[in-house]
Amino acid sequence: MTQADDAAAARGPAAAGNGFDLDRVVSELRAARERWRDAQQRSREPGGRELPSREALGAVVDGLRGALFPMRLGPPDLRQDSEDYYVGHTLDAVLQSLLAQVRLELRYGARYQNGDGHAGQPPDADQRAHALVREFAASLPRIRTLLDSDVLAAFHGDPAARSVDEVLLCYPGIEAMIHHRIAHSLYRLGVPLLARIVAELAHTQTGIDIHPGASIGAGFFIDHGTGVVIGETSVIGERVRVYQAVTLGAKRFPTEGDGSLKKGLHRHPVVEDDVVIYAGATILGRITIGRGSTIGGNVWVTRSVPPGSHVTQADSLNQSTAAAVDDIPHDNQVRP
Repeated sequence: MTQADDAAAARGPAAAGNGFDLDRVVSELRAARERWRDAQQRSREPGGRELPSREALGAVVDGLRGALFPMRLGPPDLRQDSEDYYVGHTLDAVLQSLLAQVRLELRYGARYQNGDGHAGQPPDADQRAHALVREFAASLPRIRTLLDSDVLAAFHGDPAARSVDEVLLCYPGIEAMIHHRIAHSLYRLGVPLLARIVAELAHTQTGIDIHPGASIGAGFFIDHGTGVVIGETSVIGERVRVYQAVTLGAKRFPTEGDGSLKKGLHRHPVVEDDVVIYAGATILGRITIGRGSTIGGNVWVTRSVPPGSHVTQADSLNQSTAAAVDDIPHDNQVRP
C-alpha cells in the first residue's frame, strides 16, 4: 500500500476510492448541513449531540414497561420473590438514562428557545433535571393504576378478550396507552420534546396517534386502534371507548398577523365520561360531547352534543337540537 493509500484509508471510506464518489457526496452533505444550521441559527461550535435520542428513549420505555408490569412485560425468567429487586434495579438504570435525555432537552431549550442558538447551559439545568426525574418517578404508581383501569376497560369492553393478560400482552390500544401515560407525565413536567418522541414511538408501532398533551381519564379503551388520532388539547373523561379511525381534531387554525399559526389554543374536543365513539367518526373543534353519548360510525361532528345523545348518519341532529346544543359552553372541562 502506498503512502497516499494509507492517507486515504486514514480519512475513511469517503476518501478510499471505492467507486461511489463519496468525497463529493460527503462534501455536499456537509454543505447542506451548514445551510440548514445557518438558516436555523444553529451554532457551528464543535460539540456532542444536542438532541434527545429516539433509541435511548425507546429503551427507557421498554424498561418502564417491565418495571410497571414485571411478571408480564418483564424478563421471561423473573420470579415473584425477586420482583422488587428487578423493579428497583431496572428503574435505577432507566431513570439514569432518562436523566441524560432530560438534560439534553433542557440544554436544547435554553439554547434555542430565544432563537439565538448560542446560549450556554442554564446554571440550574442539572438540579432541574434531577428534580424532574424524581417527580416523574413518583408518578409511576399513579401511571400503573391508570393502566390497570385501561386494561380492565378493554377486557370488559371486548367480548373477544379472554383475559386481562391477553389484553396487556396483545392489544395495540394498551400499548399506545402505556406510551401515552408515560408521555403525558413527561409533557406535564415540562419536557415536551421527550414526550413527543415517546408518543411517536407508539404511533410508529401501533398506528395510533395520541398527542402527549391530551388529557385522558381512567378506563380508556381504544378497540382495534388503527388510524385513531387524538389532538393535543383534547380532554377525555373516564370510561370512554373509541374504535378505529376516530379523529378528535381541530376544526380551524387561527393565524397570527404574519400568517403563522397561533400556538397553545384549545382547539380539540372535550369528551365527557361514559362516551362511546364508533369507527370512522370525526369530531372537530373545541366542542363538548356530553356524558353518556354515543357517536355512530363515520359521523362528522362539529357542534356540541348534549348528555345522553345518540348521533348517527341516519338520524342527525335536527335544528331544534342544534339550537339547544349551541347553548352548551365550549370550554367545559372534565377531570383529567
